[in-house]
Amino acid sequence: MIDDTLSPAVRKFVRLRKCGWEATLAPLLIGVLLMTAGCSHEEPSGAEAAEGEKVVNVAVSKVVRADLSQGLRIAAEFRPFQEINVYAKVPGYVKQIYVDVGDRVKKGQTLAVLEVPELQDELNQAAASERQSEQEVGQARHELKRAEADHTVAHLTCQRLEGVMKTRPGLLAQQDVDDAQGKDQAAEARVEAAKAGLAGTQEHLYAATANRERVQALFDYTRIRAPFDGVVTARYADTGAMLAAGTSSEQQALPLVKLSQNAFLRLDIPVPETDVPSVRLGKKVSLEVQALNKSFEGTVARFADKVDSGTRTMMTEVDVPNPNLEIVPGMYAYVSFPIMEKKNALAVPIQAVSRQGNKAVAYRVNSDNRIEFLPVTIGIETRSQIEVLSGLSEGDRVVVGNTSQLWPGQIVAPKIVELSEVDGGN
Repeated sequence: MIDDTLSPAVRKFVRLRKCGWEATLAPLLIGVLLMTAGCSHEEPSGAEAAEGEKVVNVAVSKVVRADLSQGLRIAAEFRPFQEINVYAKVPGYVKQIYVDVGDRVKKGQTLAVLEVPELQDELNQAAASERQSEQEVGQARHELKRAEADHTVAHLTCQRLEGVMKTRPGLLAQQDVDDAQGKDQAAEARVEAAKAGLAGTQEHLYAATANRERVQALFDYTRIRAPFDGVVTARYADTGAMLAAGTSSEQQALPLVKLSQNAFLRLDIPVPETDVPSVRLGKKVSLEVQALNKSFEGTVARFADKVDSGTRTMMTEVDVPNPNLEIVPGMYAYVSFPIMEKKNALAVPIQAVSRQGNKAVAYRVNSDNRIEFLPVTIGIETRSQIEVLSGLSEGDRVVVGNTSQLWPGQIVAPKIVELSEVDGGN
């Protein structure tokens, strides 16, 4: 009797064996048994497969809202706001010089004194001429007063005689009246002459005063003064050196010093033609000075308002305050010129977006910590962040850094990193 607990295939094999067919059908039956056993094998569960998969650690950053500003980054060289060679106005020998290279000076401060003896003599002569003219004016005033007094007496005498002649016609001779009238007119003419003489002496005084002031002004130029606050960057003359007048056409005219106004600096920025419409007076720009490892702020102060036909750029000047003189003219700065701004935009670190031709993709870590490969549409880009127009949502976790070893569906162990950490890894 065949045990009912056996499988149907085994019971059939037992019957055939009893019938003597085992030698013929044994191989066939063994194959059927093996196939049956293979079909009865169960697949491992998803959890069992996950246990055998290697988990990769990845750095991720969250999609956040941020204010973004896209700018033009250009290297430019600082130059002084003003820089001049200080020349002598009058020729002379350097009697004393008070400054040297590196000295900081104030506006009006004396830099050097020139010795010009002949100019001192000319000044004394001009002053003497002025005093003489003043005396002549005083004398002319006295002459005018005397002439006016004589005229007053002659005029009163003439009026009295004319009055007597009218009231008592026969008392005075007509000749006496005529003589009085003549003296009155003569006295009046002398008054006019005295006035003209006074005016002439006053004109001489004005000329003498102007000449004295001219010579005095030239003499004042023997003290060479700083025209503005600045730093002496070069010194060309020493005590005893002969300086020619800066107005001279001689090529050998030697300056005293070179003076730079460094408390305020300029940056010349060639803005490309496509970005010219974004240039506005008063716009703030960010400056990175790598030599100082510091950042500063400047202001667009002026621009050419004309695109250069050769370079297709418009020269734009940025003013940079430098009150502590820590920036030295000649240093280079990287200028971040703002072109486009977006407020409250979805942003991710630049390292979170991979570009494949004209397309951009991001690797998102879903709630199951599995990698998702997502195409994204990007907007403006800054040095550290990039705007996401579509493809991601606020709060999504995206992989930053190397994604070459990742594939969709892969399980990872995400670690949130700050944006500063991402930047530092560049």
